Amino acid sequence: MAEPCERKRHDAELTEHIRRIHADSDETYGSPRVHAVLRREGTRVGRKRVERLMRQAGIQGVSPRRPRSFTRRDPAADLAPDLVQRDFTAVAPNRLWVADISLIPTGEGPWWLATIRDAFSRRIVGWHTSERADADLVLTALEYALHGRPVEPGQLVHHSDHGCQYTSIKLTTRLLKAGIEPSMGSVGDSFDNALAENFWSVLKTECVRRTTFETRTDADLALFAYIDGWYNTRRIQKRLGWLSPDEYEAKFYADQATAEPVTVEPPTPVLTR
Repeated sequence: MAEPCERKRHDAELTEHIRRIHADSDETYGSPRVHAVLRREGTRVGRKRVERLMRQAGIQGVSPRRPRSFTRRDPAADLAPDLVQRDFTAVAPNRLWVADISLIPTGEGPWWLATIRDAFSRRIVGWHTSERADADLVLTALEYALHGRPVEPGQLVHHSDHGCQYTSIKLTTRLLKAGIEPSMGSVGDSFDNALAENFWSVLKTECVRRTTFETRTDADLALFAYIDGWYNTRRIQKRLGWLSPDEYEAKFYADQATAEPVTVEPPTPVLTR
């Protein structure tokens, strides 16, 4: 029997490599991220070839769906101004955090998840779950974020929607005490908190909708494995240069440590007669 041509042999080897990368991502990666991982590992291959091989092998990533909004506003609450204006960029970690809550369905009933995402690295810096979508839920998520991040008073903006949890006295007082500036988008417009909404799309697509949680404990274990074990540490993102959030922050701090200090030359004296 004739040996397969060199091209077919290389395609078969590359397909097995693609299967491994796809499996390592819990079968969530589509062709862009698979292609990025191949390049990170030193395999030079075209994007279209990866797409073709994945299509031929029946390998697919997962596709997002539009998330539901769970915002419930307190009409009597004082609202913070919108300091972000849909500009979800930051020059360094801990300059802009976006916060939101979402529902995780379980066999024991609703399980609410509150998250805080850093706009610089897109890392989830704090999260918490509870049976109740109340101020304590978002406050605890904030406390976890403050415990694990070096926040300097006067440098951080905390952005959210107009949900009653975020306008509560408990949360606003804690933000004030920590020297964090509160910010809120407009009512009923997901684009004003788009960076938080984007994470819900990713989480629901890659984790929540792919399984059924019999208990709230099952949900917590899955969320821990996804957020802390996968998303922050290993899930690469195009806007981060195909790095994970942790890798992106590590690179930032490494670059800061090796950057040469800028020296300013004194002005040359002007000679006058």
